Amino acid sequence: MGFFGKLFGKKEKESLDEGLQKTKENFFSKITKAIAGKNTVDEEVLDELEEALITADVGLDTTVKIIERIEARVAKDKYLNTAELNTILQQEIEAILVTAPEKNAYGFNTELPAKPYVMLVVGVNGVGKTTTIGKLAHNFKTAGKSVLLGAADTFRAAAVDQLTIWSNRVGVPIVKKEMGSDPASVAFDTVTSGVSRGVDVILIDTAGRLHNKVHLMEELSKIKRVIQKVIPDAPHEVMLVLDGSTGQNALEQAKHFTAATEVTALTITKLDGTAKGGVVLSIANHFQIPVKFIGVGEKMEDLLVFDKHEFVDSLFSLNHSKNDQ
Repeated sequence: MGFFGKLFGKKEKESLDEGLQKTKENFFSKITKAIAGKNTVDEEVLDELEEALITADVGLDTTVKIIERIEARVAKDKYLNTAELNTILQQEIEAILVTAPEKNAYGFNTELPAKPYVMLVVGVNGVGKTTTIGKLAHNFKTAGKSVLLGAADTFRAAAVDQLTIWSNRVGVPIVKKEMGSDPASVAFDTVTSGVSRGVDVILIDTAGRLHNKVHLMEELSKIKRVIQKVIPDAPHEVMLVLDGSTGQNALEQAKHFTAATEVTALTITKLDGTAKGGVVLSIANHFQIPVKFIGVGEKMEDLLVFDKHEFVDSLFSLNHSKNDQ
């Protein structure tokens, strides 16, 4: 917990608790109902637990994995009661979530693994990709880091315009070209400029079209190749942005992007407006990719570094912040 101790203060915890309120009410109330008044963990308890997980959009595969792991632990201890089940459930859910490798673990306030740290941001249009880049830029800048944006989604004028608005709002420079330009040339110019300026973080937006996986694959491969002409080990992160409120549809998007390119991390947005926050578990388990950031509100500060322990703790602590005083 040492690393995350630096990342997660009281303010972040309150944002997380508040942002997960709908998921908590859905998920936690069902789990409470499943184990209320029971003295031992039996088939009925496990069946109700399974239903609670599935309706929170944890997904069938991930739910079965969690239930099987709980069954194995129950089998070892025949006298397990439901209070202990609560603890075991938290532990097993936390175990499902993948931790980023130590060499690529970072937060807004920590030292970054490379300078400049190049992040390629991918995801379909409408998931909050450009907004996420803006929020990342704001939070890195607030932490004292210099940031450069690259508008490599050149297929939509709106995407370049939107990123330009964010660049002005946050007060960070942007590299862009006219609509229809080669995205790889924008990425190349961005990285070249970032190196000459000595910036800490480079965030590159990419086109969010899914209609042709081969085209997407070729485009992302080309972007990577030109970036590597300038920085051989970049991009250091390929961040897939998914909309948590779409539930299992986000899983489908993740399938497309992980097939098209090597995704190293996830940002899951719009968790504050949904009861489907369980999809975080489903995606992390299915693809074995760490969740790095989650969006829990509209404000620029509402993009939080993802801490799996705090996330699970929030899921199981209804009205946590009120009782925490």
